[in-house]
This record gives sequence, structure tokens and C-alpha cells, in this order.
Amino acid sequence: MTALYRPDGAIAITRPEVAAFPRSAMQEDVSAERYDEIDVRLDPRTKTYWCMMKPEGRPSFTPGLLSDLSRMQASIPALYARHARTGEQPLHYFVVGSELAGIFNLGGDLGLFADHIRHGDRTALTTYARACIDVVHNNAVNYGLPIVTIALVQGDALGGGFEAALSCDVIIAERCAKFGLPEVLFNMFPGMGAYSFLARRLGSIQAERMILSGKLYTAEELHEIGIVDVLVDDGKGRRAVEDYIHRNAKRHNSHSAIYKTRRRVNPVPYQELSDIIDIWVDTALQLTEADLRKMMRLTMAQDRRRAHLPVGEAEAV
Repeated sequence: MTALYRPDGAIAITRPEVAAFPRSAMQEDVSAERYDEIDVRLDPRTKTYWCMMKPEGRPSFTPGLLSDLSRMQASIPALYARHARTGEQPLHYFVVGSELAGIFNLGGDLGLFADHIRHGDRTALTTYARACIDVVHNNAVNYGLPIVTIALVQGDALGGGFEAALSCDVIIAERCAKFGLPEVLFNMFPGMGAYSFLARRLGSIQAERMILSGKLYTAEELHEIGIVDVLVDDGKGRRAVEDYIHRNAKRHNSHSAIYKTRRRVNPVPYQELSDIIDIWVDTALQLTEADLRKMMRLTMAQDRRRAHLPVGEAEAV
């Protein structure tokens, strides 16, 4: 069956001779959720919760996008518990991606950073950073549930966007995707999980080399060193996620246990992330006007990309 999943949860069958399957109670609950900067839907066949980012302003982690992600994340354990009690099969997979063509997420809201830094507003910087690590950590601990988290990266994942992908159990990326931590270019460092996640995957020395390089890495390069788990051709990302889930559905119990074991052996405690954002805020408040001008040039580049960027329609699966 070929179906087009719309943001409102409706299912349009593209083959008239095939009837739509009945909507589950959990699917009804998910389709009733309303967000401004993300689209969510549930695929009841594969027990997969899809979350697609669509920031209204810059293609970065704006306060609005962070707020929607936080509310969505809070709904998942309650949704899981409610429907598990009724005997309905709970969620097995959570997928995060983007509806913006060529962009997963470009990271922190640099314009907001610059404004807070110029005003010396430590509280505002800390509040923003804490909202970021709350979202990243919730995903990194899989919401306390036996689910597998998947990042679908079909475009650039920079700074916080890269950190968000690293917080998932599995990264599936198209060849066009580029990953990087550009903060060093304006005399900063990525403070919302990059060091913690990369050090656990690659070791501290390689993590520092990657962070200090400011380099853009291709999806293929990161696949070679084990950061990207599945590499696919451009335009094949969603199908690759579906295929990955289909191939591994019967082994979900073991896969979930393995990723839980990974988190036990190499945990990323919330306190560690919190301590690092204190360092990040201290560092941000020491930036010079020259550093901020470099930051703003990147901000303007983000704005130009967003101005010419169409929001992709949902892909047939």
C-alpha cells in the first residue's frame, strides 16, 4: 500500500483499489496534537512516531521550535502509558527529521545569542541553553521507554542540529547531508552535548579534533567512522527509515536492550550537560564584538537560506 501522511494525520491512499486501514486510538491521540513548528504523526503498522521539524523563522533551534519539541516530548510517556494500559501495542520507534529541503537543522539561534551577549544577559543565555539540553537529554534517554530513536538527516545538520542527531540511537543520512560544528569559527564551542556524545562514540581526542576543526563532514565520511549508521542516496531517506524498521521489527526487543545497555555503559548524565552549559555561558559572555560580527554573518547566511527554502511536502511511504 502506498499512502501519503499529512500533518493533520489524514491518510490519502494513492492506489484507489486499496482501502485505508482503521485508525487506532493512539493514532487519533497523536493526530489531535497541535504544534506550530513541528508536524507529528503515528504509523500504527510499525508503531513509529514521526516528528518533522519546520521552524517558522531561521532553520535553527528557535525558542518556538524548542517549546514545541518540549511539549511533544512530554506527551510521549503519557501517550505510551495510557495506551499500554488499554492493551494497545505501544510505540517501538521515534523518528526525528525535517520538512525543510536540504536542511535538518542549522543549530543555535545565533541572532538571539548575539543579542543576549551584547546585553550581558547571563540569565537569558542560560535559559535558552537549558531548554536545548532538556530536549537533547530527553531524547538521549529515550524518554525512559523501550523505544529506538532514529535521526533522519536529509540535509545539513550543523551545531545543535548535529548534537540533536547524535542524541539518537541510529542516524540514517542521505549522501547530500553535511555535518559540522562551526562554533569555533566565531570563537565559541558547541555546548549542548557535542563533546559528551562524540567522546563516547569516538573518544575524547577525536571528539576535540572534530570540534576544533570547524570542518564540514559529508555523510559518507561520518559513515566511515561509525557516526552515521545507514547511508542512502538522496531522496531515499524516508524509505530507508521504513526499510530499517521493517528489517528490524522482529528484533526490536533486542535492539532496544542493546541501546539501553549502551546508555548504561556510557551514560550522558543530565548534570554533565548542565555543567557544560555553565562553561558555554561563561565563554559566550567573553566574546568580542569582532566575534559577534562573525556570528552575525552566519546568521545572515541562515536567513538567506530560509528565505529561498521551500517546505517539502510529506513523502509517500
